[in-house]
Amino acid sequence: MTAHDVEYIEIYTSDLRKTTEYFVAMFGFHEKAGGRAEGLDSVLLVQNQLQVVVSSGPRVTPFLTAHGDGISDIAFSCTDAVATRDKAIAAGAVSLAPAGAPVPVVSGFGNVRHSLVQRAVGADRQLPADRSWTSAPTPAPRPGDAPELRLLDHIAVCLEAGRLHDVVRFYIEGFGFEQYYSEYVSVGEQAMDSIVVRSPSAGITFTIIEPDTTKKPGQIDEFLKRNGGGGVQHLAFLVDEIIPAVVEFENRGVEFLQTPGTYYDALAERLSDLDEGIADLRKTNVLADRDEWGYLLQLFTRSPFERRTLFFELIQRHGAQGFGSSNIRALYEAVERAREAGS
Repeated sequence: MTAHDVEYIEIYTSDLRKTTEYFVAMFGFHEKAGGRAEGLDSVLLVQNQLQVVVSSGPRVTPFLTAHGDGISDIAFSCTDAVATRDKAIAAGAVSLAPAGAPVPVVSGFGNVRHSLVQRAVGADRQLPADRSWTSAPTPAPRPGDAPELRLLDHIAVCLEAGRLHDVVRFYIEGFGFEQYYSEYVSVGEQAMDSIVVRSPSAGITFTIIEPDTTKKPGQIDEFLKRNGGGGVQHLAFLVDEIIPAVVEFENRGVEFLQTPGTYYDALAERLSDLDEGIADLRKTNVLADRDEWGYLLQLFTRSPFERRTLFFELIQRHGAQGFGSSNIRALYEAVERAREAGS
């Protein structure tokens, strides 16, 4: 009665073609199928084990009005979807599936829901069952191959102040997640609290964040304002080699946040055994962090959407397993710099 993987992510958008093309042209996804239901047009995008459903149409209008383009559904794969639904409802979820729906759907955080797809561990991922699908034509070759996004490393969630511990409890009791890490991060006169929860399979990881309202408002507060409440702030994609990936994705048009040069001046002393050269990290704005198992490298994109809410992260792991304080602080500081610059 636990969720073991992310089956797919669904993004509601005001411009189906533009958002689809962003994932295809910028990040190397390919269209697998087109889907239709009453008031809804969808495109299924795939890369390795990643499935992103991009949807538009009259059915998504209320979500877009409240939140702008963003993630509406994080579908979980479960060995027993009905039992997982019942367990989630007992923990406080609301059933959102209409009568006769092919899969259970329950509320999550904010207006983000969870479709519960019954799938054994290791079996092929499924298409959303609430619409009809038509296979897409084989895509025409594009010049150059995009670096591979290996898997979804984690999902970052921003919540209103005071919601963090209740939501963490909900995912532990409702879906069998485990608390993996917690960190209070203070940056200047702003601060936030964060807890990482993860499924026992490690197939689903949420980094859940709330602002500290005793401090000055910052970028978490601005996200909540632009998003009309809690929601998904970013998706983190695991890559094998981040430096060439950043170079290639920039060539394709992906915009990344900038890192001040002073960050790298002390990096050699803080992390002395990096395989990558400091000059290469500086050139690509890649950030580094360490935990007791190893180190990781990461970089965050600018949001491609009008309200500047949802964005993306590239992450490369050299043995690192967790989310150290420098890692979380780096995200906060990188977004804060962009905010202050008025971008």
